[in-house]
Amino acid sequence: MAYIKKRGNSYLIRVSCGYDVSGRKITQSTTWHPDPKRSKMQNEKELNRFAVMFEEQCKGNMIVNAAKFETVAEEWFSTYAEKNYKPKTLERTKQLKARTYKAIGHLRIDKINARIIQKFINDLGGEGINIRTGGKLSPKTIKHYSTFISMVFSYAEKMQMISDNPCKNVLLPKIAEHEKEIYTLEETQHLLSLLQEAPTKYRAFLTLAIYGGFRRGELLGLEWKDVDFNTNVVSIRRTALYTKEKGHYTDTPKTKGSVRDIKFPAEVINILKIHKAEQAKQILKVGDQWNETDRLFTTWNGKVMDGATPYNWFKKFCDRNNIRFLGLHSLRHLNASLLIQSGVNIRTVSACLGHSQTSTTLNIYAHSMDKANAEAMEAVADTLRLTISSNNNGSHNSTEKLG
Repeated sequence: MAYIKKRGNSYLIRVSCGYDVSGRKITQSTTWHPDPKRSKMQNEKELNRFAVMFEEQCKGNMIVNAAKFETVAEEWFSTYAEKNYKPKTLERTKQLKARTYKAIGHLRIDKINARIIQKFINDLGGEGINIRTGGKLSPKTIKHYSTFISMVFSYAEKMQMISDNPCKNVLLPKIAEHEKEIYTLEETQHLLSLLQEAPTKYRAFLTLAIYGGFRRGELLGLEWKDVDFNTNVVSIRRTALYTKEKGHYTDTPKTKGSVRDIKFPAEVINILKIHKAEQAKQILKVGDQWNETDRLFTTWNGKVMDGATPYNWFKKFCDRNNIRFLGLHSLRHLNASLLIQSGVNIRTVSACLGHSQTSTTLNIYAHSMDKANAEAMEAVADTLRLTISSNNNGSHNSTEKLG
């Protein structure tokens, strides 16, 4: 609505026209002079009519925002992403800037339409675009680019730089659903058997990963105060992460649901007791060189262990023992599948994994759920077959007796 203020014998009319790239409000103003031949009521009516016409004119001829996409994106990073994203997520999002800015960064934000964005998305799926492999980018990675661009346009829309977000009309490649590779029960039992001869630190790390389904960062963030040797409960309260900008750092768990307590069987806790005792010997051995962090998994001098260290050790371990190497995260999938196959309800599985919503668990482990449901229905069918068979046998026998 137009702002009207009397100034002497004239009136100032000011209209808001949105915001510029710096977030400052854009306004247009004009001056209206009353007609001395008209009555006061007539002039007031004319003033209001003129103000409405001026406002409509301004809306139809909004000041053009000539900000480039890259300029708006950098503003979005500084005013929103850097204040709300976790460091790891922020780092991954910033990795999307180079390709995006090269394609559309130089274009005016108000001139970019769905077709321009669609072409960029399609180009990301072309051969040779992936510098590391020489092939295509995965549909999941392409979706990350689309999300980044859409977030920038949503910000521009809120700042009234544009009237609509063109990303809503962009088509993304379908993400194929692949069944996650996990170790079989026999492979897992064999793995646990071989780990008995492994260094206790890595035996403890991998055993917790299998029995607890913990994320790698959660394992590296564990401190001895998180282990209750009386109740056999291990608590997840933090995660250890790494970015090029920050180096090694400690953060809160991934979601609120990731803060959780898991009770372990005695054999797992016993491994932790052995590991704690060996770590105490190492502290005495290195003396003043030890860095006190209270972490379960550290380097030789107590510093936080890098995430690549257990990954590389596990890979070499699998190679030496002729075991399939499926990565550390596969142990989390293994844990989830074992829980589901054991008949644990989905809410409990979700809580154990630290998912904030059960829908996340259902989406990730849909195949395992389908398999468990199929096995459950087969069990019902087997029971009914036995019942029917028993009844039929009874009827047959009674008929023979009557005859």
